[in-house]
Amino acid sequence: MIQTDKILPNKRERLYNYFAGKLTTAENLNRKVVSFQANKTEPIYRWFKYKEGFSSSLVKYFLTKYSPNPGKLLDPFAGTGTALFAAQHLGWKSYGIEILPVGIFVMKTREALCSIPLEKLHTTINNLWNDFSQLQDCNKHIHHISITKDAFPEETELSLDKYLTFCATIEDKNVQQVLRFAAFSVLEEISFTRKDGQYLRWDYRSKRTLSGKPFDKGEIETFEQAVTRKLNQLVQDLSSPHSHSLFDLPSNNGHQPIPLTIVEGSCLEELPMMEENVFDFIITSPPYCNRYDYTRTYALELVYLGYDHTQVRDLRQSLLSCTVENKDKIDYLNRVYSSLGKLSIVDAVLSVYNNSEAMTETNDILEELNTLNRLNNNNIPRMVKNYFLELCFTIFEMARIIKPGGYCVMVNDNVRYGGEEIPVDLILSEFAEKFGFNVREIFVLPKGKGNSSQQMGNYGRTEIRKCVYVWQKI
Repeated sequence: MIQTDKILPNKRERLYNYFAGKLTTAENLNRKVVSFQANKTEPIYRWFKYKEGFSSSLVKYFLTKYSPNPGKLLDPFAGTGTALFAAQHLGWKSYGIEILPVGIFVMKTREALCSIPLEKLHTTINNLWNDFSQLQDCNKHIHHISITKDAFPEETELSLDKYLTFCATIEDKNVQQVLRFAAFSVLEEISFTRKDGQYLRWDYRSKRTLSGKPFDKGEIETFEQAVTRKLNQLVQDLSSPHSHSLFDLPSNNGHQPIPLTIVEGSCLEELPMMEENVFDFIITSPPYCNRYDYTRTYALELVYLGYDHTQVRDLRQSLLSCTVENKDKIDYLNRVYSSLGKLSIVDAVLSVYNNSEAMTETNDILEELNTLNRLNNNNIPRMVKNYFLELCFTIFEMARIIKPGGYCVMVNDNVRYGGEEIPVDLILSEFAEKFGFNVREIFVLPKGKGNSSQQMGNYGRTEIRKCVYVWQKI
């Protein structure tokens, strides 16, 4: 560790000591519950692999524990809507903000399924391939970007174009949405790719020139096989009397679900436009400060939804800064708040950010590590700085729009760069206190997150905290 203060404890240690009494090992929470894994028993999560998020059981646990009477819930990083649908199931009015089109598409599919009688879905699926074969003309729908070029076998790509052309002829928009979702959710299975961290890993059978040991992903399903399997799975899940489906109307606990409010856009722009003191509960999991680029992870899905190179590039820059390619957004934030006549807020938030000694120390140490060539990318300091700055604005807005006494639950991981642990939980909780939250507890999972193989080789095998923060507005 680089010593920044030879007499007093370093600033991160001071912050740790300040919050030490709030850190609680949560034996009832584990990585399965805090991650997407526990969702595998619920239909929508078996249908589409979306690993960025938490489980619905986690949402229900915290809502029941801290706010048993339904009210208004917000998730400003809604993902595929886990928090929204779980809260809806308990009688809450759910509001979500999501910028990634992948999440929006999945949420719209879940809403569409609520409006389709199961018998109609059965009939549509039974007639699907016969109707599909009758289609004569086919439009080009899949327009690749550089990182997805040649991702599908030629016959599969032709089938995708024909299938999307066929879907466009279906008058019932809800049925059209579900059929489009069926192909959307099997893109990985029918391609030469596999999601691997933040990139796509390519099978040796692709046309790409690949380096390293050849990768064999095994059987690559035909388009018809994969879509048929997915649609049958969908119907089977919804038909099962033992299904854990969230689509039941009314829900199992007697509440009539209230339609969701889903806003497509950046929470950095959408939150400032919301009224003060309107939400009873916020539960969310922002992207982690871990360099994952969701526009690459979900590149096939974005291309399927019609995104071109420029749109994907712009989307990458609009996401919360968690990749080394993100540029700073301070000019953008100035424009947002200036347009609303709230420019003074920018100075107030920057003051909290700049006065955080632990934040300043983190930024300084990363810059020094960069100078010493101990970071594997020289844009990491900029990424970390902007990540926390953008979340500082986000936390300010969450404190503004939540009612006094309302709760905010946030799931996030600490990170480590160049051997230096960055206490995301403590710095964000410090911001929260400055903006009017009381840090009730920081639940620490019994088993933390190990560092990467490269970090282990350089700095040893050590764990960093995985946490769930509980803040209550004063």
